[in-house]
Amino acid sequence: MAISFFGKKKEETSSSVNQVVMVPVAAIVPNRFQPRKVFNADHIGELASTIEQHGLLQPIVLREYEDQKFEIIAGERRFRAIQTLKWAELPAIVQKMDDHETASMALIENLQREELTAVEEADAYQNLMKLNGFTQASLAEKMGKSQSFVANKLRLLKLSQPVQEAIMNHEISERHGRSLLKLDEFNQQMVLHQILAEQLTVKDTEALVASIINPEPAVEEEVADVEEEPATTEESTETPKKAGKKKAPKKEMTTADTKVAVNTIKKSIELIEQSGIPVSAIEDDQKDVYRITIEIPKK
Repeated sequence: MAISFFGKKKEETSSSVNQVVMVPVAAIVPNRFQPRKVFNADHIGELASTIEQHGLLQPIVLREYEDQKFEIIAGERRFRAIQTLKWAELPAIVQKMDDHETASMALIENLQREELTAVEEADAYQNLMKLNGFTQASLAEKMGKSQSFVANKLRLLKLSQPVQEAIMNHEISERHGRSLLKLDEFNQQMVLHQILAEQLTVKDTEALVASIINPEPAVEEEVADVEEEPATTEESTETPKKAGKKKAPKKEMTTADTKVAVNTIKKSIELIEQSGIPVSAIEDDQKDVYRITIEIPKK
C-alpha cells in the first residue's frame, strides 16, 4: 500500500532513483522520528547473522541532511545489525528529502511493516497528525483505517509512562493497558505492579479496576438477635421499621491474600518515595500478624 502525504510528487530522474552507493557507517545517524522505541537485541543478532552469511539483500534508504552526513529513512534494524558486524561502509539508496518528508516517510514505512507495538503505533499516528496537520478522520482515511481504530490507539498515549513501557516491552497486552485508562496515574502504577506480580488476565484486571473505581460500601454491623415480646394490636398496625442490614459473610484470608496486601503497601511506599516525599516504614513479621508502621513527616 503506497501512501503519499506530500502536497505534490517530486520529479526525480530515473538515474537518481534506486541508485545504490556505498556510504560510511560512521556517517549515518538514526531517524529522529523513528517510531520504534524498543529494538530486540536477540532479533538484531539474528539479522546480523543473516547479513553476515548472505550479505545485505536490501539497501537501506538514506537522505543527506548535511555534506557527507546521512539520516536513515528506512532500515534502522539493518543498520543496527551492520554496526554489530563492524562494517566500515554499507550499500544504500540516497534520496533527496526535506525534514518534513523524511519524518513522514520514516513513520509510514514503519507503520506499514506492522511490527510496532500498540504504543509505538499510537506515537507514530500522533506524529503524523502533527507533521501534516491531519485530524483523526483524515489520517484514518489515508491509512485505510477506521477513525475509531486510530482514536483507540491514540488513547494509549494517555497512560502513565511505566504502563506504556510495559506494553512496549511486551510485559502486558494492549487490552491490559486499555483497562487502566479509567485510573489516575498513581492507581495505574499500582495495578500494573499487581498485574506483573500475579500474572493477572485482562478479565482479572478489569475486575480489579472496577473495584477501585466503585469500592463496595462498608457493611453495617449486624443487629444482635433479641427475643421479642409478642406485638400488641396497636403495634401491629404501625408502619414496619426497616430491618438492620445483615453483615455479609466474611471471606477467609489466605497466605496469598496477605502477600498481595503486603506487596501492594510496599509498592505504595515506593511510589511515595519516587514522588519526593520522605517516608519510612518498619516491618514486623509476627506469627499471627504482619505489621507495617509507616511514618510521613507533616512538614
